[in-house]
Amino acid sequence: MRDAILVENLGKHFNRYHTEKPVTFMEAALSGFRQIKAVDEFWALRGVSFEVAAGEMMGIIGHNGAGKSTLLQLLGKVAHPTEGRIKMRGRVGALLDLGAGFHGDLTGRENVLVTAIVAGLPRREAIRRFDQIVEFAELARFIDNPVRTYSTGMMMRLAFSVAVHTDPQILLVDEFLSVGDLSFQTKCLNRIAEMKEQGCAIVLVSHDVKQVERLCDRALWLKRGRVVAYGEPTVVAGQYAMEMRSQSQQRTPHRSPQLTRLGTELRVNENRFGSQEIEITDVRLQPNSLLETGDALCIEIDYQSQQLIDTAIFGVTVSQEDGTTCLDVNTSDMGIPVPRISGKNTIRLWCDRLDLCRGKYFVNVGVFREDWAYAYDYHWHVYPLVVESEVPAKGTLNPPMRWELMSQAVTS
Repeated sequence: MRDAILVENLGKHFNRYHTEKPVTFMEAALSGFRQIKAVDEFWALRGVSFEVAAGEMMGIIGHNGAGKSTLLQLLGKVAHPTEGRIKMRGRVGALLDLGAGFHGDLTGRENVLVTAIVAGLPRREAIRRFDQIVEFAELARFIDNPVRTYSTGMMMRLAFSVAVHTDPQILLVDEFLSVGDLSFQTKCLNRIAEMKEQGCAIVLVSHDVKQVERLCDRALWLKRGRVVAYGEPTVVAGQYAMEMRSQSQQRTPHRSPQLTRLGTELRVNENRFGSQEIEITDVRLQPNSLLETGDALCIEIDYQSQQLIDTAIFGVTVSQEDGTTCLDVNTSDMGIPVPRISGKNTIRLWCDRLDLCRGKYFVNVGVFREDWAYAYDYHWHVYPLVVESEVPAKGTLNPPMRWELMSQAVTS
């Protein structure tokens, strides 16, 4: 299978300038041309090499500042490399910032046509595919409204729909599964799978290690602009997750076991990890920790910090007793901003219905640094959840369902 993307020894160099650098010639002249030279320099990427074959998906993981966005920009020719080379075979569709290419005063209809034509479709073909694009984005009612009246989610859905309907041979995507609700994300996944089968090469930047492990054929781990690991997704994702756990364990302060409100011991580096710059002080499962399948569940997390922290990521997983993950969500992937943290506060996650099979589970909660470098506080298998059901079912899910036997007329 031929390579659609070939990257060899790629590097990108940047200069840092004084914060009060003059922005106009007049300001530079008045300051005596001081502070116009670079005060520092750094490599955002160095020595990066990989290849992606047609019909393959490669995931790029790494903390914020690792060089992931810079790499996508170089692949999308938004920026030019300082050293090394990039060879791309085929038309590129880039989703580096969903909706960034839309003009706010144009309608959704006008933006779709303009964007599709810019992406390489002939005008007649763009018009022919227009209805498919709008139907996929689920925006027929709003398509003739100015895009400036759209919510962020609506713009993201429309941008994604345009990108995947313009027949790119290479698709560059930054967190595509953050668009829309769960049903729309499922539709995105199905469309991505179709594109792979048709030979599209896909490069995906994601913070979600499990997503990369599940969807990608290869993975690349970047750290401070250099490749740490490249190869099988399960191996690379496992190394990345292991480092994160190691960083959390190293930062976990030694302290005596503490008791939760229900009497469970929190033991550092056993069922509690993290620097505790932000501390989870209580977790409540509402209405209680015993549910019928399909019941609603609210998870309340009390937390506190003795210092001001600009932002953080809150995460919740539901796992079985053997550690198998049934649900994994966080505020970052769902686009929920967390304001500055100081003092005491509470955050809630509402699940309108939890369609799990009968069994014993645990609700695991954590708060993490904004770049996922380590956990501030993470409680593992501390808060039990029991799900009961009158319907016998195997597996994990037990959604509302029914059998319908269709009678067939017999003629003689």
